[in-house]
Amino acid sequence: MTDNTLQPKDKLVADLKTVVADAEELLAATAQSTGEKVAELRERLGENLRTARYRLADAEAALRERTREVARATDHYVHEHPWKAIGVAAGFGLLVGLLIGRR
Repeated sequence: MTDNTLQPKDKLVADLKTVVADAEELLAATAQSTGEKVAELRERLGENLRTARYRLADAEAALRERTREVARATDHYVHEHPWKAIGVAAGFGLLVGLLIGRR
């Protein structure tokens, strides 16, 4: 897995954190509102926010663990096959250099 595949997941986690924070702010702003329906809605929203926060924490932990696994696998591969890794890195650098040179 490359950094490019992790970036959208990181962005999703950040976006979900923003949504949860905004919902909590909305919940606090409507604290003075009265009425049975509003109270019921606030209670349901609070419960859903708690659930979302726990799921977000789980997703974030899973993402961190997967990133660590990928880093360990890459480290292991580079230590087991250093010349292949150097060759791949050199080839990639050459390719990037050629693409940049065309611009």
